[in-house]
Amino acid sequence: MAKRVFLVVLDSFGVGEEPDAASFGDYGVNTLRSIAQSSSFNCPNLRALGLFNLDGIDFLPSFPKPLGAFGRLRERSMGKDTTIGHWELAGLESSSPLPTYPHGFPPEIIQKFEQRTGRSVLCNKPYSGTEVLKDFGEEHLRTGSLIVYTSADSVFQIAANETIVPVDQLCRAARSILVGEHGVGRVIARPFEGTCRKDFRRTPRRHDYSLLPPGRTMLNYLSAAGKDVIAVGKINDIFAGSGITKSFPTSGNADGQQRLLNLVTTDFDGLAFINLVDFDMLYGHRRDIDGYAEAASSFDKTLGHLLPMLRSEDLFIITADHGCDPAYTRTTDHTREYVPFLLYGKEVTPDTALGTIDGFGAVAATICSYLGVASALCGTD
Repeated sequence: MAKRVFLVVLDSFGVGEEPDAASFGDYGVNTLRSIAQSSSFNCPNLRALGLFNLDGIDFLPSFPKPLGAFGRLRERSMGKDTTIGHWELAGLESSSPLPTYPHGFPPEIIQKFEQRTGRSVLCNKPYSGTEVLKDFGEEHLRTGSLIVYTSADSVFQIAANETIVPVDQLCRAARSILVGEHGVGRVIARPFEGTCRKDFRRTPRRHDYSLLPPGRTMLNYLSAAGKDVIAVGKINDIFAGSGITKSFPTSGNADGQQRLLNLVTTDFDGLAFINLVDFDMLYGHRRDIDGYAEAASSFDKTLGHLLPMLRSEDLFIITADHGCDPAYTRTTDHTREYVPFLLYGKEVTPDTALGTIDGFGAVAATICSYLGVASALCGTD
């Protein structure tokens, strides 16, 4: 029987600040601790897998004998963003942070973008993705100008009403410009709909145009070895399609969780790599503690259905790419945190405490080893 690995990234599900968090502007952050205080938090299956047994978790009741192996990972890359976090999970460390623009993009970038698109630019500063629609959406409708904004992350975000600019026209010009010293991690299309600031709302047709990873990842090694590499959610975007054999975009967590359940009943040989984006996009950045807790509880219910469905040679892994503590009001950005590393399957020894592991690359090393594919990635030496 073919071996299957399911790698689920709970986007931004941090489990406590890392030792260097202060150098990233984060103090006392802990995403899990914050959502555990909500009355909406109910995660018995994650508890049974050992989430509450991790190092540093002294605010939740541990499980007597967790069903699998459990630990936490410390990021080694110099960043706390989606791109760098996922690259390191896939075995590629980033020694330098990707460029950020706390004062907006320089004039030469904006001028090139306007020339390429034939449209002027509004905003050009760090902004909340929902507030930017309220403040600039009506002017965009009147003028056709594109709303460009950023955040503390390495992103160039473009918002446009779908009746004005189709989503597939939003990002290619920017991605071709933003290279070299201005090579941001992601150019993100943020389409929206509505006729005035009172009813503007984002549509689910977001699209990310990421940098091509600067080296081989586990996805390349697995696909080169003839393994399936199935991307669910924004995984295909994050890796710019490199090493991926099949992709399923999703509209959010519910769609991603259903796709995960479908894949459990599907024959494949290799890796299913799933990102559940709503934790970060809808709840972490918006500092919605109860919403984040409800999303965690929803995923936990999915686990209750999924775990009994796994086959004898399946390996199921839960982790995250960074934190985004919804109770941290100093900023609305990601937080520098440890992430969980939970492993379950018939070949995983129950109640195995892994402690604190240095480097997200342990995920890539574990997966390549389990699938019998040799690689030269961080975490494998």
